[in-house]
Amino acid sequence: MLSSVHFLNVRQGDCILLRHNSGRSTIYDICAGNIPRKTQARRVAENLSSVRGNFQMCHHPTNPLDYLQSLGLSSIWRFILSHPDMDHLDGFDALMDEIALTVFWDSRVRREKPDFQGSPYLEEDWKRYEKVRDGEERRVQALKPHAGNRFKYANINEDDSPGGDGLRILAPDPGLVEEANKNGNLNDASYVLLYRSVGGRVVIPGDAHDKTWKYVLEQYEDDVRDIALLVAPHHGRKSGRSYDFLDVLRPKLTLFGCARSEYLAYDAWNRRGLKHVTNNQAGCIVAECFKAKMDVYVENEKFADAAGGNTNRTNSQGFYYWTTIEEEKT
Repeated sequence: MLSSVHFLNVRQGDCILLRHNSGRSTIYDICAGNIPRKTQARRVAENLSSVRGNFQMCHHPTNPLDYLQSLGLSSIWRFILSHPDMDHLDGFDALMDEIALTVFWDSRVRREKPDFQGSPYLEEDWKRYEKVRDGEERRVQALKPHAGNRFKYANINEDDSPGGDGLRILAPDPGLVEEANKNGNLNDASYVLLYRSVGGRVVIPGDAHDKTWKYVLEQYEDDVRDIALLVAPHHGRKSGRSYDFLDVLRPKLTLFGCARSEYLAYDAWNRRGLKHVTNNQAGCIVAECFKAKMDVYVENEKFADAAGGNTNRTNSQGFYYWTTIEEEKT
């Protein structure tokens, strides 16, 4: 099976789908799971000539449940919650109702139940999260792995040989979780994942902040140097952080979520000459993994055309070819 990374257009939140060549699938976070269903049909943006123009795809978010249905997925092997903020849990209850889930990863970072009065989020999602997290959902195994853990199907096979689904946890370790639980800064206990795909290494960091990146670089610098693909931390928003980690990761492509452009940390990438794309430009984004390269397809035809892609070339979803990225050989 072809492995792939799917970066969904889910408003100001996260939802990443990994399809492994084992046939298993992983969802990292969910957002926009409560918007009206069947609204994700591919839409084209205004006919703007500039690639840097406002393609307005953030106004046309995708419900992840519709997206999974379009791929014929009725089951997911694992759900990984980066940390329990509601923009990473939005639609979790509906997901659990509709999709068969085997494993849930919980970093053990905790927060008080949010106040849902006047909130755009649903209390049902929080309640279902607590139930699954606490092992009360009989059909789901709740795991609590931390940085460096090795276990079946994540990074080792059934026979204990290395491999599995190529997932390695880089953070948090118990110390980061303990500190986050004391000071309430959940971002510094976000799961940071390294996905070793056949096409190259992918880093998915949730809302990881400075302490997390310090730990990752101290412990795993060689593993994350010169990677193929990065999901921008905190959706790419400016958040009073250091971006020195980019000098090590040097991603060939970074995926930004949705936010107004003045709130996105473009400058940190631009001054380093690092390529990036937003959901607002591309809509949903799919990186299909081949040997040492990834072909990147986007939902928005007009962006693909304006950005030098080939709109006559589509993947099985009907997304348009934009570019190919290759990880540097070391």
